[in-house]
Amino acid sequence: MRKIAVFVLFLALNFGALAIGGILMGASPVENNWYTSLNQAPWTPPGFVFGIAWTIIMLCFSMYLATSSDFVLSEPKRRKTYIIHLVLNVAWNPVFFYLHLTWLAFPILIGLILTLIQLNRQMGYTFSTPKSWLLFPYFIWLAIAASLNAYIAIMN
Repeated sequence: MRKIAVFVLFLALNFGALAIGGILMGASPVENNWYTSLNQAPWTPPGFVFGIAWTIIMLCFSMYLATSSDFVLSEPKRRKTYIIHLVLNVAWNPVFFYLHLTWLAFPILIGLILTLIQLNRQMGYTFSTPKSWLLFPYFIWLAIAASLNAYIAIMN
């Protein structure tokens, strides 16, 4: 029962960070004239993919955190790394979509990748650890997002 409660807590924290970032970005990407007028990468997925991807990512990430909650919450360095990760997650949307600072948004994505790696390392896991496999959808999506962000920064 405790693991389910912790899972729900991490779902609320992770989806909450996404929601706050979404609120701070202003108009949705589809309604954002600046974004829709950009020269976008040919591999940019259709809009509906983003919602599906983030749902899967946050479910897996929350499961990863819930099954490691004693490690994340009880140790100050791990807790700090997770909080930094949440802050970066909130920050990317307004930096990219509202402020249009594509070159600043790119290192935020790199920071998200690095904090995931650091969190996993701080917990003593390697990427061959089955629990760490729950992070792979997140890493893949962040790599795609970084490539899309870089393309926009370079081509516009």
